[in-house]
Amino acid sequence: MKEITRRHSRWFERILLSYLFQFISGGIVLIVASAIPIWGFKFWKSNDPNLYTSLATSLLSFLIATFSLRKLFRLPASESVSYVLPISLICFAFPICIILFLRISYSIQIYVIGFIVTLLWCFAGFFLGRRYRLIRYAILPSNSSADLVSSHGALFSILNSPDLNGQRYNAIVADFNSPMLSPEWEKFLAKCTLARIPVYSEKKIREFVTGRVKIDHLSENVFGSLLPSEFYETVKRWIDFFTSVALIPIFLPLFLLIAILVKLESKGPAFFIQPRMGFRGKVFPMLKFRSMYMDKEGSGFTNPIDDPRITKIGKFIRKYRIDELPQLFNILIGQMSFIGPRPESFELSKWYAKDVPFFAYRHVVRPGISGWAQVEQGYAAEVEGMKVKLEYDFYYIKNFSFWLDLLITFKTIKTIVTGFGAR
Repeated sequence: MKEITRRHSRWFERILLSYLFQFISGGIVLIVASAIPIWGFKFWKSNDPNLYTSLATSLLSFLIATFSLRKLFRLPASESVSYVLPISLICFAFPICIILFLRISYSIQIYVIGFIVTLLWCFAGFFLGRRYRLIRYAILPSNSSADLVSSHGALFSILNSPDLNGQRYNAIVADFNSPMLSPEWEKFLAKCTLARIPVYSEKKIREFVTGRVKIDHLSENVFGSLLPSEFYETVKRWIDFFTSVALIPIFLPLFLLIAILVKLESKGPAFFIQPRMGFRGKVFPMLKFRSMYMDKEGSGFTNPIDDPRITKIGKFIRKYRIDELPQLFNILIGQMSFIGPRPESFELSKWYAKDVPFFAYRHVVRPGISGWAQVEQGYAAEVEGMKVKLEYDFYYIKNFSFWLDLLITFKTIKTIVTGFGAR
């Protein structure tokens, strides 16, 4: 067998691709571009009170922006240059707001230069590092490996024998329960591990590349538990509370306008209230703007194409998700979250629970206005579509984290702008 070597294992590759090197080199560029032109080469000797506040805040914003993008790009279907600008804006805007609130002196010139350097650094890092970020998996033959290769062929190469043949891969993928896993293959996996090449289960990698979890059985999260992070659950609840408190007064004029338009077009209340299955299996009244005629009956699921029950204003507010805005009040009192599995009606929940014994696990996190299934799949009414939707929901629960919520937030904004998945 030829020498087994991991991709990007050379010492200079490990240094150049490490986050520490990227942050230090980028930080030096930021200092050179901002501090030296203003205060000179011995800028640290300056008595200007704006120096340390502005420079330290710019470096902190640069750190958070680059770290956030690095975490974000490791999620399924997330590597997009479109996230560089909003992440950079948020990371610089938030500390500036704090400084303005505390009335601390600062240098706007430092912030502007720091933001431009961060933006250019992240854009350059994205395009220059694209070929290095592309992960190459060597996958062992199994009953399902061919299916994985056919759907994601650029990432995977099936091994015909227990040998890498001089090729360098980021990781090895194997189905540990496969009857094709012979002692020779097991020895090969051991040698790969000794060569510091990660060996992943095929099930885990399949979840990563598809963003879905098969629902034939329950699956633990990264901590080995069925229970999502309680710490992040608490943090997320406070974020939801303060964000809803800030947004409700802003949207009240829009609420009034939409309510008037709904009432003028057709008879009935402006709001539609429906019992939905929520957090920990508790039923709650979910608020929406009414988008259908009261005197027209349908045949079960909403037909997303030219449904006669939907009003003219209803089509518009459904397309851009405006009908969901009253759920800010559900979020305020803790019945919902901004991000989470979409709450199903009480009747549908009982129906799904008959076919999926562990369907109730879906309620271990708060339901949301938007979720992983909504941004990846769109609206699903048919039975098969609902099964795929559950797979997306279970992936979200299994990988419950701030970074996944952030990715869903960006994708939701894109969904609102494009109208993807409208019904």
